[in-house]
Amino acid sequence: MNSDSKFKIDMCHGPLFKKIVLFAIPLTVTNVLQLLFQATDLIVLGQFADKGSMAAVGATCGFTVLILNIFFGISVGANVLAARYTGAKDDKRLSQTVHTSSAVALYGGVIMGVIGILISRPVLQMMSVPEDILENSTCYMQIYCAGIPFVIFYNFGGAILRALGDTRRPLIFMMIAGVVKVLLNLLFVPLLHMGVLGVGLSTMISNALSAVLVIAVLLSAQDASKLVLKSIRFSGDIFKEMLRIGLPAGIQGSFFSLSTLVIQSSVNSLGSEAIAGNTAAYSLESIVYVACSVYYYTAISFTGQNSGAHKYKRIFKSIGWCFVCSFVVSLLSGWGVYFFGEPLLKIYNPDPEVIRWGMIRLEILLTTYFFCGSMDVISGSLRGLGHTIKPTIVTLMGVCVLRIAWVFWIFPLHPTMENLMISYPVSWFVVTVVNGAILFWVCRRMCRDAIDKRPMFLK
Repeated sequence: MNSDSKFKIDMCHGPLFKKIVLFAIPLTVTNVLQLLFQATDLIVLGQFADKGSMAAVGATCGFTVLILNIFFGISVGANVLAARYTGAKDDKRLSQTVHTSSAVALYGGVIMGVIGILISRPVLQMMSVPEDILENSTCYMQIYCAGIPFVIFYNFGGAILRALGDTRRPLIFMMIAGVVKVLLNLLFVPLLHMGVLGVGLSTMISNALSAVLVIAVLLSAQDASKLVLKSIRFSGDIFKEMLRIGLPAGIQGSFFSLSTLVIQSSVNSLGSEAIAGNTAAYSLESIVYVACSVYYYTAISFTGQNSGAHKYKRIFKSIGWCFVCSFVVSLLSGWGVYFFGEPLLKIYNPDPEVIRWGMIRLEILLTTYFFCGSMDVISGSLRGLGHTIKPTIVTLMGVCVLRIAWVFWIFPLHPTMENLMISYPVSWFVVTVVNGAILFWVCRRMCRDAIDKRPMFLK
Protein backbone atom coordinates (compact mmCIF):
# COMPACT_ATOMS: atom_id res chain seq x y z
CA MET A 1 0.00 0.00 0.00
CA ASN A 2 1.27 3.48 -0.87
CA SER A 3 2.23 5.66 2.09
CA ASP A 4 -0.31 8.31 1.10
CA SER A 5 -3.20 5.91 0.38
CA LYS A 6 -4.62 6.48 3.86
CA PHE A 7 -5.59 9.99 2.76
CA LYS A 8 -7.56 8.82 -0.30
CA ILE A 9 -11.18 7.65 -0.57
CA ASP A 10 -12.21 4.86 -2.95
CA MET A 11 -15.33 6.31 -4.57
CA CYS A 12 -16.13 3.22 -6.66
CA HIS A 13 -16.70 0.73 -3.83
CA GLY A 14 -18.41 0.64 -0.46
CA PRO A 15 -21.23 2.66 1.14
CA LEU A 16 -21.76 5.89 -0.76
CA PHE A 17 -23.29 8.15 1.90
CA LYS A 18 -20.46 7.49 4.36
CA LYS A 19 -17.81 8.13 1.70
CA ILE A 20 -19.53 11.30 0.48
CA VAL A 21 -19.62 12.63 4.04
CA LEU A 22 -15.99 11.65 4.67
CA PHE A 23 -15.03 13.41 1.43
CA ALA A 24 -17.16 16.50 2.02
CA ILE A 25 -16.40 17.26 5.68
CA PRO A 26 -12.67 18.04 5.27
CA LEU A 27 -13.44 19.98 2.10
CA THR A 28 -16.12 21.97 3.92
CA VAL A 29 -13.84 22.74 6.84
CA THR A 30 -11.03 23.67 4.43
CA ASN A 31 -13.17 26.13 2.51
CA VAL A 32 -14.77 27.62 5.61
CA LEU A 33 -11.37 28.09 7.23
CA GLN A 34 -10.09 29.67 4.03
CA LEU A 35 -12.90 32.21 4.14
CA LEU A 36 -12.47 32.83 7.85
CA PHE A 37 -8.79 33.47 7.33
CA GLN A 38 -9.61 35.75 4.39
CA ALA A 39 -12.15 37.52 6.60
CA THR A 40 -9.34 38.49 8.96
CA ASP A 41 -8.30 41.01 6.29
CA LEU A 42 -11.63 42.81 6.68
CA ILE A 43 -11.88 42.29 10.44
CA VAL A 44 -8.38 43.59 11.16
CA LEU A 45 -8.89 46.57 8.85
CA GLY A 46 -12.34 47.26 10.31
CA GLN A 47 -11.02 47.20 13.88
CA PHE A 48 -7.53 48.69 13.52
CA ALA A 49 -7.66 50.89 10.42
CA ASP A 50 -10.01 53.53 9.06
CA LYS A 51 -13.36 52.55 7.49
CA GLY A 52 -12.06 53.46 4.06
CA SER A 53 -9.43 50.69 4.23
CA MET A 54 -12.07 48.00 4.70
CA ALA A 55 -14.13 49.41 1.83
CA ALA A 56 -11.01 49.57 -0.36
CA VAL A 57 -10.42 45.82 -0.04
CA GLY A 58 -14.12 45.04 -0.36
CA ALA A 59 -14.40 47.00 -3.59
CA THR A 60 -11.93 44.60 -5.27
CA CYS A 61 -13.88 41.39 -4.52
CA GLY A 62 -15.53 41.01 -7.91
CA PHE A 63 -12.33 41.82 -9.79
CA THR A 64 -10.17 39.25 -7.98
CA VAL A 65 -12.65 36.48 -8.76
CA LEU A 66 -13.07 37.59 -12.39
CA ILE A 67 -9.41 37.29 -13.32
CA LEU A 68 -9.08 33.82 -11.75
CA ASN A 69 -12.29 32.14 -12.86
CA ILE A 70 -11.05 30.93 -16.26
CA PHE A 71 -8.29 28.95 -14.53
CA PHE A 72 -10.59 27.76 -11.76
CA GLY A 73 -12.87 26.44 -14.50
CA ILE A 74 -10.04 24.65 -16.28
CA SER A 75 -9.08 23.09 -12.94
CA VAL A 76 -12.57 21.53 -12.95
CA GLY A 77 -11.54 19.87 -16.21
CA ALA A 78 -8.40 18.58 -14.48
CA ASN A 79 -10.54 17.26 -11.62
CA VAL A 80 -12.90 15.41 -13.97
CA LEU A 81 -10.09 13.85 -16.00
CA ALA A 82 -8.05 12.81 -12.96
CA ALA A 83 -11.14 11.26 -11.37
CA ARG A 84 -12.09 9.47 -14.60
CA TYR A 85 -8.61 7.99 -15.12
CA THR A 86 -8.37 7.02 -11.46
CA GLY A 87 -11.68 5.13 -11.74
CA ALA A 88 -10.52 3.52 -14.99
CA LYS A 89 -7.10 2.72 -13.45
CA ASP A 90 -5.36 4.40 -16.41
CA ASP A 91 -2.03 5.40 -14.83
CA LYS A 92 -0.52 6.83 -18.02
CA ARG A 93 -3.40 9.22 -18.60
CA LEU A 94 -3.50 10.19 -14.92
CA SER A 95 0.20 11.11 -14.99
CA GLN A 96 -0.29 13.14 -18.17
CA THR A 97 -3.19 14.97 -16.50
CA VAL A 98 -1.04 15.88 -13.47
CA HIS A 99 1.79 17.28 -15.59
CA THR A 100 -0.47 19.10 -18.05
CA SER A 101 -2.33 20.66 -15.12
CA SER A 102 0.98 21.82 -13.65
CA ALA A 103 1.99 23.40 -16.97
CA VAL A 104 -1.32 25.27 -17.19
CA ALA A 105 -0.94 26.52 -13.61
CA LEU A 106 2.69 27.57 -14.02
CA TYR A 107 2.57 29.41 -17.33
CA GLY A 108 -1.00 30.62 -17.05
CA GLY A 109 -0.45 31.91 -13.52
CA VAL A 110 2.52 34.06 -14.51
CA ILE A 111 0.75 35.51 -17.55
CA MET A 112 -2.46 36.26 -15.63
CA GLY A 113 -0.53 37.82 -12.74
CA VAL A 114 1.25 40.28 -15.05
CA ILE A 115 -1.99 41.19 -16.84
CA GLY A 116 -3.78 41.69 -13.52
CA ILE A 117 -1.11 44.09 -12.25
CA LEU A 118 -1.31 46.18 -15.42
CA ILE A 119 -5.10 46.49 -15.60
CA SER A 120 -5.90 46.84 -11.88
CA ARG A 121 -6.36 50.60 -11.71
CA PRO A 122 -8.36 51.13 -14.95
CA VAL A 123 -10.71 48.24 -14.13
CA LEU A 124 -11.33 49.56 -10.62
CA GLN A 125 -12.09 52.96 -12.12
CA MET A 126 -14.57 51.33 -14.50
CA MET A 127 -16.20 49.73 -11.43
CA SER A 128 -16.91 53.22 -10.05
CA VAL A 129 -14.69 52.72 -7.00
CA PRO A 130 -14.85 56.03 -5.07
CA GLU A 131 -11.80 58.28 -5.41
CA ASP A 132 -11.20 58.31 -1.65
CA ILE A 133 -10.43 54.55 -1.63
CA LEU A 134 -9.12 54.07 -5.21
CA GLU A 135 -5.42 54.22 -4.31
CA ASN A 136 -5.75 51.64 -1.53
CA SER A 137 -7.90 49.39 -3.74
CA THR A 138 -5.29 49.52 -6.50
CA CYS A 139 -2.48 48.77 -4.05
CA TYR A 140 -4.27 45.69 -2.69
CA MET A 141 -5.23 44.47 -6.15
CA GLN A 142 -1.71 44.69 -7.54
CA ILE A 143 -0.20 42.83 -4.59
CA TYR A 144 -2.87 40.14 -4.92
CA CYS A 145 -2.15 39.78 -8.63
CA ALA A 146 1.55 39.31 -7.91
CA GLY A 147 0.58 36.17 -5.97
CA ILE A 148 -1.80 34.77 -8.59
CA PRO A 149 0.63 32.01 -9.73
CA PHE A 150 0.50 30.57 -6.20
CA VAL A 151 -3.31 30.73 -6.09
CA ILE A 152 -3.66 28.93 -9.41
CA PHE A 153 -1.09 26.25 -8.59
CA TYR A 154 -2.77 25.51 -5.26
CA ASN A 155 -6.14 25.30 -7.01
CA PHE A 156 -4.93 22.85 -9.66
CA GLY A 157 -3.05 20.77 -7.10
CA GLY A 158 -6.13 20.68 -4.89
CA ALA A 159 -8.25 19.58 -7.88
CA ILE A 160 -5.93 16.62 -8.49
CA LEU A 161 -5.99 15.61 -4.81
CA ARG A 162 -9.82 15.83 -4.70
CA ALA A 163 -10.05 13.63 -7.78
CA LEU A 164 -7.97 11.02 -5.96
CA GLY A 165 -10.29 11.21 -2.95
CA ASP A 166 -7.91 13.21 -0.76
CA THR A 167 -9.52 16.17 0.99
CA ARG A 168 -7.69 15.81 4.31
CA ARG A 169 -4.25 17.12 3.40
CA PRO A 170 -5.58 20.31 1.76
CA LEU A 171 -7.35 20.93 5.09
CA ILE A 172 -4.07 20.61 6.97
CA PHE A 173 -2.31 22.92 4.52
CA MET A 174 -5.07 25.51 4.75
CA MET A 175 -4.86 25.52 8.55
CA ILE A 176 -1.11 26.09 8.43
CA ALA A 177 -1.30 28.85 5.81
CA GLY A 178 -4.29 30.44 7.53
CA VAL A 179 -2.59 30.68 10.91
CA VAL A 180 0.40 32.31 9.22
CA LYS A 181 -1.96 34.77 7.49
CA VAL A 182 -3.66 35.77 10.75
CA LEU A 183 -0.34 36.27 12.53
CA LEU A 184 1.00 38.37 9.67
CA ASN A 185 -2.18 40.48 9.60
CA LEU A 186 -1.81 41.19 13.31
CA LEU A 187 1.84 42.07 12.79
CA PHE A 188 1.42 44.27 9.72
CA VAL A 189 -1.75 46.23 10.61
CA PRO A 190 -2.08 46.89 14.37
CA LEU A 191 1.66 46.84 15.12
CA LEU A 192 3.34 48.15 11.97
CA HIS A 193 0.35 50.25 10.80
CA MET A 194 0.71 49.09 7.18
CA GLY A 195 -3.05 49.06 6.51
CA VAL A 196 -4.13 47.70 3.11
CA LEU A 197 -0.51 47.06 2.11
CA GLY A 198 -0.14 44.78 5.13
CA VAL A 199 -3.17 42.59 4.42
CA GLY A 200 -2.11 42.36 0.78
CA LEU A 201 1.34 41.06 1.74
CA SER A 202 -0.05 38.59 4.28
CA THR A 203 -2.43 37.23 1.63
CA MET A 204 0.34 36.72 -0.92
CA ILE A 205 2.67 35.04 1.58
CA SER A 206 0.00 32.62 2.87
CA ASN A 207 -1.04 31.74 -0.70
CA ALA A 208 2.58 30.95 -1.54
CA LEU A 209 2.89 28.71 1.50
CA SER A 210 -0.25 26.68 0.67
CA ALA A 211 0.93 26.23 -2.93
CA VAL A 212 4.35 24.98 -1.81
CA LEU A 213 2.73 22.43 0.52
CA VAL A 214 0.47 21.03 -2.22
CA ILE A 215 3.39 20.82 -4.65
CA ALA A 216 5.40 18.94 -1.99
CA VAL A 217 2.64 16.30 -1.72
CA LEU A 218 2.54 15.77 -5.47
CA LEU A 219 6.34 15.55 -5.64
CA SER A 220 6.39 12.86 -2.93
CA ALA A 221 3.50 10.76 -4.29
CA GLN A 222 4.22 7.06 -4.85
CA ASP A 223 1.70 6.42 -7.63
CA ALA A 224 0.72 7.82 -11.02
CA SER A 225 -0.19 11.17 -9.44
CA LYS A 226 3.51 11.87 -8.73
CA LEU A 227 4.74 15.21 -10.06
CA VAL A 228 8.12 15.14 -11.80
CA LEU A 229 9.33 18.70 -12.41
CA LYS A 230 11.25 17.93 -15.61
CA SER A 231 8.13 16.25 -17.02
CA ILE A 232 5.92 19.35 -16.71
CA ARG A 233 4.63 19.89 -20.23
CA PHE A 234 1.42 20.09 -22.22
CA SER A 235 0.00 16.79 -23.45
CA GLY A 236 -2.02 17.81 -26.50
CA ASP A 237 -5.02 15.47 -26.20
CA ILE A 238 -5.20 15.83 -22.41
CA PHE A 239 -5.06 19.61 -22.64
CA LYS A 240 -7.72 19.60 -25.35
CA GLU A 241 -10.05 17.46 -23.24
CA MET A 242 -9.30 19.55 -20.16
CA LEU A 243 -10.32 22.66 -22.07
CA ARG A 244 -13.42 20.96 -23.48
CA ILE A 245 -14.65 20.14 -19.99
CA GLY A 246 -13.23 23.02 -17.99
CA LEU A 247 -13.23 26.03 -20.30
CA PRO A 248 -17.05 26.32 -20.39
CA ALA A 249 -17.00 26.27 -16.57
CA GLY A 250 -14.29 28.94 -16.60
CA ILE A 251 -16.18 31.12 -19.07
CA GLN A 252 -19.31 30.66 -16.98
CA GLY A 253 -17.41 31.65 -13.84
CA SER A 254 -15.97 34.71 -15.54
CA PHE A 255 -19.39 35.84 -16.70
CA PHE A 256 -20.62 35.15 -13.16
CA SER A 257 -17.94 37.53 -11.97
CA LEU A 258 -18.82 40.02 -14.69
CA SER A 259 -22.40 40.12 -13.42
CA THR A 260 -21.00 40.46 -9.89
CA LEU A 261 -18.87 43.39 -11.06
CA VAL A 262 -21.95 45.07 -12.51
CA ILE A 263 -23.83 44.54 -9.26
CA GLN A 264 -20.81 45.70 -7.24
CA SER A 265 -20.70 48.86 -9.34
CA SER A 266 -24.35 49.49 -8.45
CA VAL A 267 -23.54 48.94 -4.77
CA ASN A 268 -20.60 51.34 -5.11
CA SER A 269 -23.03 54.02 -6.27
CA LEU A 270 -24.83 53.77 -2.90
CA GLY A 271 -21.81 55.06 -0.93
CA SER A 272 -18.98 53.86 1.33
CA GLU A 273 -21.26 52.56 4.10
CA ALA A 274 -23.15 50.43 1.59
CA ILE A 275 -19.86 49.09 0.21
CA ALA A 276 -18.57 48.22 3.68
CA GLY A 277 -21.87 46.60 4.73
CA ASN A 278 -22.18 44.65 1.50
CA THR A 279 -18.55 43.50 1.82
CA ALA A 280 -19.03 42.21 5.36
CA ALA A 281 -22.30 40.48 4.41
CA TYR A 282 -20.65 38.96 1.35
CA SER A 283 -17.91 37.55 3.56
CA LEU A 284 -20.51 35.89 5.84
CA GLU A 285 -22.51 34.69 2.84
CA SER A 286 -19.37 33.15 1.38
CA ILE A 287 -19.07 30.90 4.43
CA VAL A 288 -22.56 29.55 3.71
CA TYR A 289 -21.71 29.19 0.04
CA VAL A 290 -18.62 27.07 0.56
CA ALA A 291 -20.45 24.93 3.13
CA CYS A 292 -22.92 23.83 0.46
CA SER A 293 -20.78 24.25 -2.69
CA VAL A 294 -18.45 21.46 -1.57
CA TYR A 295 -21.12 19.13 -2.92
CA TYR A 296 -20.49 20.63 -6.34
CA TYR A 297 -16.92 19.31 -6.16
CA THR A 298 -18.09 16.12 -4.45
CA ALA A 299 -20.54 15.47 -7.29
CA ILE A 300 -17.80 16.10 -9.87
CA SER A 301 -15.37 13.66 -8.23
CA PHE A 302 -17.87 10.88 -7.45
CA THR A 303 -19.62 10.98 -10.82
CA GLY A 304 -16.23 11.29 -12.56
CA GLN A 305 -14.64 8.26 -10.90
CA ASN A 306 -17.74 6.07 -11.25
CA SER A 307 -18.18 7.19 -14.85
CA GLY A 308 -14.62 6.02 -15.56
CA ALA A 309 -15.45 2.70 -13.88
CA HIS A 310 -18.83 2.49 -15.75
CA LYS A 311 -20.73 2.10 -12.47
CA TYR A 312 -23.95 3.82 -13.44
CA LYS A 313 -26.05 2.94 -10.42
CA ARG A 314 -23.45 4.50 -8.12
CA ILE A 315 -23.50 7.62 -10.30
CA PHE A 316 -27.24 8.08 -9.75
CA LYS A 317 -26.96 7.42 -6.02
CA SER A 318 -24.03 9.85 -5.74
CA ILE A 319 -26.06 12.61 -7.37
CA GLY A 320 -29.01 11.95 -5.06
CA TRP A 321 -26.96 12.01 -1.87
CA CYS A 322 -25.07 15.14 -2.93
CA PHE A 323 -28.35 16.88 -3.66
CA VAL A 324 -29.85 15.96 -0.27
CA CYS A 325 -26.72 16.94 1.65
CA SER A 326 -26.39 20.27 -0.15
CA PHE A 327 -30.05 21.14 0.38
CA VAL A 328 -29.93 20.42 4.12
CA VAL A 329 -26.59 22.17 4.69
CA SER A 330 -27.53 25.29 2.72
CA LEU A 331 -30.91 25.55 4.45
CA LEU A 332 -29.52 25.20 7.98
CA SER A 333 -26.38 27.29 7.49
CA GLY A 334 -28.17 30.04 5.55
CA TRP A 335 -30.87 30.59 8.14
CA GLY A 336 -28.36 30.12 10.97
CA VAL A 337 -26.04 32.89 9.76
CA TYR A 338 -28.99 35.16 9.02
CA PHE A 339 -30.39 34.67 12.55
CA PHE A 340 -27.06 35.79 14.07
CA GLY A 341 -26.43 38.35 11.33
CA GLU A 342 -26.19 41.55 13.36
CA PRO A 343 -23.67 40.35 15.98
CA LEU A 344 -21.61 38.70 13.24
CA LEU A 345 -21.54 41.90 11.18
CA LYS A 346 -20.40 43.82 14.28
CA ILE A 347 -17.24 41.71 14.26
CA TYR A 348 -16.36 43.27 10.91
CA ASN A 349 -17.46 46.82 11.66
CA PRO A 350 -19.44 48.21 14.63
CA ASP A 351 -20.92 51.11 12.63
CA PRO A 352 -24.77 50.76 12.82
CA GLU A 353 -25.19 52.08 9.29
CA VAL A 354 -22.74 49.50 7.92
CA ILE A 355 -24.64 46.76 9.77
CA ARG A 356 -27.97 47.98 8.37
CA TRP A 357 -26.71 47.70 4.81
CA GLY A 358 -25.21 44.28 5.48
CA MET A 359 -28.43 42.87 6.91
CA ILE A 360 -30.32 43.75 3.72
CA ARG A 361 -28.09 41.39 1.73
CA LEU A 362 -28.22 38.64 4.36
CA GLU A 363 -32.01 38.71 4.64
CA ILE A 364 -32.65 38.26 0.93
CA LEU A 365 -29.85 35.87 -0.02
CA LEU A 366 -29.32 33.57 2.95
CA THR A 367 -32.98 32.69 3.43
CA THR A 368 -33.11 31.38 -0.17
CA TYR A 369 -29.65 29.82 -0.41
CA PHE A 370 -30.95 26.28 -0.86
CA PHE A 371 -31.66 27.24 -4.48
CA CYS A 372 -27.99 28.08 -4.96
CA GLY A 373 -26.87 24.79 -3.39
CA SER A 374 -29.22 22.77 -5.59
CA MET A 375 -28.05 24.66 -8.68
CA ASP A 376 -24.40 23.83 -7.95
CA VAL A 377 -24.95 20.10 -7.37
CA ILE A 378 -26.84 19.77 -10.65
CA SER A 379 -24.09 21.66 -12.49
CA GLY A 380 -21.32 19.59 -10.85
CA SER A 381 -23.08 16.33 -11.72
CA LEU A 382 -23.39 17.30 -15.36
CA ARG A 383 -19.72 18.31 -15.55
CA GLY A 384 -18.58 15.14 -13.81
CA LEU A 385 -20.42 13.18 -16.50
CA GLY A 386 -18.68 15.19 -19.22
CA HIS A 387 -21.63 17.42 -20.18
CA THR A 388 -20.47 21.03 -20.11
CA ILE A 389 -21.92 23.08 -22.94
CA LYS A 390 -25.65 22.90 -22.17
CA PRO A 391 -25.40 23.78 -18.44
CA THR A 392 -22.95 26.56 -19.26
CA ILE A 393 -25.34 28.15 -21.76
CA VAL A 394 -28.26 27.83 -19.34
CA THR A 395 -26.26 29.32 -16.47
CA LEU A 396 -24.91 32.18 -18.59
CA MET A 397 -28.42 33.11 -19.67
CA GLY A 398 -30.16 32.42 -16.37
CA VAL A 399 -27.60 34.04 -14.07
CA CYS A 400 -25.31 36.41 -15.93
CA VAL A 401 -27.62 37.85 -18.58
CA LEU A 402 -30.57 37.97 -16.22
CA ARG A 403 -28.63 39.80 -13.47
CA ILE A 404 -27.05 42.29 -15.85
CA ALA A 405 -30.46 42.98 -17.43
CA TRP A 406 -31.86 43.40 -13.93
CA VAL A 407 -29.22 46.01 -13.08
CA PHE A 408 -29.80 48.03 -16.24
CA TRP A 409 -33.59 47.77 -16.58
CA ILE A 410 -35.17 46.91 -13.21
CA PHE A 411 -32.79 48.41 -10.63
CA PRO A 412 -33.08 51.98 -12.06
CA LEU A 413 -36.86 51.84 -11.52
CA HIS A 414 -36.30 51.49 -7.78
CA PRO A 415 -32.57 51.94 -6.96
CA THR A 416 -32.38 50.26 -3.56
CA MET A 417 -30.20 47.49 -2.15
CA GLU A 418 -33.28 45.28 -1.77
CA ASN A 419 -34.17 45.56 -5.45
CA LEU A 420 -30.57 44.77 -6.40
CA MET A 421 -30.19 41.72 -4.17
CA ILE A 422 -33.42 39.99 -5.21
CA SER A 423 -31.86 39.29 -8.62
CA TYR A 424 -29.79 36.53 -6.96
CA PRO A 425 -32.55 34.12 -5.79
CA VAL A 426 -34.52 34.71 -8.99
CA SER A 427 -31.52 33.65 -11.11
CA TRP A 428 -30.77 30.61 -8.90
CA PHE A 429 -34.31 29.33 -9.25
CA VAL A 430 -34.36 29.69 -13.03
CA VAL A 431 -31.07 27.85 -13.52
CA THR A 432 -31.98 25.08 -11.05
CA VAL A 433 -35.19 24.27 -12.91
CA VAL A 434 -33.70 24.27 -16.42
CA ASN A 435 -30.43 22.47 -15.63
CA GLY A 436 -32.39 20.00 -13.49
CA ALA A 437 -34.40 19.09 -16.56
CA ILE A 438 -31.17 18.59 -18.55
CA LEU A 439 -29.71 16.33 -15.83
CA PHE A 440 -32.91 14.26 -15.80
CA TRP A 441 -32.59 13.82 -19.57
CA VAL A 442 -28.90 12.83 -19.30
CA CYS A 443 -29.57 10.26 -16.58
CA ARG A 444 -32.55 8.84 -18.47
CA ARG A 445 -30.41 8.41 -21.59
CA MET A 446 -27.68 6.81 -19.49
CA CYS A 447 -30.23 4.30 -18.17
CA ARG A 448 -31.23 3.38 -21.71
CA ASP A 449 -27.61 3.00 -22.79
CA ALA A 450 -26.92 0.80 -19.74
CA ILE A 451 -29.58 -1.78 -20.61
CA ASP A 452 -27.09 -3.62 -22.84
CA LYS A 453 -24.57 -3.55 -19.99
CA ARG A 454 -26.93 -4.62 -17.23
CA PRO A 455 -24.37 -6.55 -15.07
CA MET A 456 -22.21 -3.44 -14.88
CA PHE A 457 -25.20 -1.16 -14.40
CA LEU A 458 -26.31 -3.09 -11.31
CA LYS A 459 -23.01 -2.55 -9.53
